[in-house]
Amino acid sequence: MINNLYDDGIAAIPGAFSSGWGEALAEDFATLFAEASGRPDGTVNRGRNRYYFSVHPERLRGFPDVVGHPVLQEVSTEVLGPDWRVVEVAFDVPLPGSLHQPWHRDFETPAITADERRLTSLAFNITAVTVTPEMGPFEIAPGTQWDDGARFSHGMFPEPDQAARYGKVAVQKMPRLGDMSVRTGLAIHRGTPNRSSVPRPVLIIGVVGPEVSTGPHGLQISRAYAERLPAPLLARLDTEVVDELSPLVQGHDIEGLVMGDMGDMGGDD
Repeated sequence: MINNLYDDGIAAIPGAFSSGWGEALAEDFATLFAEASGRPDGTVNRGRNRYYFSVHPERLRGFPDVVGHPVLQEVSTEVLGPDWRVVEVAFDVPLPGSLHQPWHRDFETPAITADERRLTSLAFNITAVTVTPEMGPFEIAPGTQWDDGARFSHGMFPEPDQAARYGKVAVQKMPRLGDMSVRTGLAIHRGTPNRSSVPRPVLIIGVVGPEVSTGPHGLQISRAYAERLPAPLLARLDTEVVDELSPLVQGHDIEGLVMGDMGDMGGDD
């Protein structure tokens, strides 16, 4: 699995959770998305009919199962070192009618990664549906996490002549309900058009090594929830502990992703 992660930028963890666990995740998503959509700044636009929003960990019934999953623990420790921590708990969802996103990285390549090929962060993705080709599968260009991003806009978005090449090597991922994957946000990827009649939600658990600051995600848990969590799991959360949860204002905006409204961004043959 570690070899796949370093070679391709992504590795599958099929059957990480049961279908019943996945159905509960889908129910939690539906509740949280309705709440987030109903308040100002509750979601971030990632292109037409495509949204991202952070959530409070304790609003997910299966959150301890995710952070405590042995594969997540083992991979995080091997890749990021023993002091890794969780900094992001969020959903990304392409709704029916979403379009191609532009090819992109999630962030600019850190100097330590460029110099030493050492990854400093990982994203664990857990699908809340069984994905079909019509649902707008996640698409990734394997091995591109090591590509030089000097010509990328903001270090994240390849120029059009580069983007065409990614389309020729890209593969679409179609996990089943309860499957998990791990990837580096540096591998070039995009969302594809959701031509179905249903959303395709995916839970994102962002994990970082000690070199990385918390950034814009800002986890928050209640004091009562902190007291119920096993101490080893609580220690992994880069979180604020509060007496009462407050609504989350989304801060993880990637401006260039709204360019997905331009339609087909090329390289789809």
